[in-house]
Amino acid sequence: MLNFTVRRIFLVILVAFTVSVIAFFLVRMSGDLATALAGEDANAQEIADIKKIYGLDRPLIIQYADWLIDALRGDFGASLYFPETVGELVAMRLPTTLQLAFSGLIISLLIGIPFGVISALKPDSWIDRISMSIAVAGQAIPTFWMGLMLMVLFGLILRLTPISGDESWQHFILPAFTLGYYSTPPIMRLTRSGMLEVLAGDYIRTAYAKGLKPLRVLFKHALRNAVIPVVALASVQFGHMLSGAIVIESVFAMQGIGYLAWESILRNDIAVIQAILLIVCLFYVGLTFISDLVNAWLDPRIRVS
Repeated sequence: MLNFTVRRIFLVILVAFTVSVIAFFLVRMSGDLATALAGEDANAQEIADIKKIYGLDRPLIIQYADWLIDALRGDFGASLYFPETVGELVAMRLPTTLQLAFSGLIISLLIGIPFGVISALKPDSWIDRISMSIAVAGQAIPTFWMGLMLMVLFGLILRLTPISGDESWQHFILPAFTLGYYSTPPIMRLTRSGMLEVLAGDYIRTAYAKGLKPLRVLFKHALRNAVIPVVALASVQFGHMLSGAIVIESVFAMQGIGYLAWESILRNDIAVIQAILLIVCLFYVGLTFISDLVNAWLDPRIRVS
């Protein structure tokens, strides 16, 4: 397990470095940043002054090296439009997005895994058809439309939940369900297919033949092996929720990093965009690393390979 962890840590560092390069140069490829900062009516001298002020006249490699060194110290620079530094902005907005994404993931797992297991136990039954219909609807309905419909039904008509803001846990109910329901279909389908494959295995038939209780066979032998790919998928889905929260946060007026990214793109706030790109990508890398360790713990064959 130690050798496996060390190898994965080395890969994490390599991928994180690659991500930092992409996050930096992707913004630079979007156009002439000096012109965007100076404005459309700026003359050549004003653009040159902007380049000098922000260090955009230096070679890109030097700019990247300075940015990376500062980022490793937690200094992502200053925002062009907000009074706070980029680090302070992200620190203020990130908890909202993390809470939203985590709540959405819990909802998707609570819906997807049980329905996937039941569908595998009773394939082609009415409950299997209902589960697959839920899965199809979850991917067919746009998240912003579903969010708006939930706001109208539960917020305006029934008046059960708030429809905007992030001041209390009640404000997270509708956006978390909207975000979680969109990620439910792949978890449900993967759980179903994994359970069908595992339940057809010889060791499951042997466990039943030995007289083990059905629930013990189901949870200790079948589900533990079927859930391994679901763990990896859940980590990816959590990353998708972090990056896709911009739509949900915009619909429900939540002050997270998704909404901050949208504001920064509209205002060409370069430092904020770079920081959010890097942080979200690093979350992807970190979650993948954790899922690899969990899968290796669940299945020793992964460690050996």
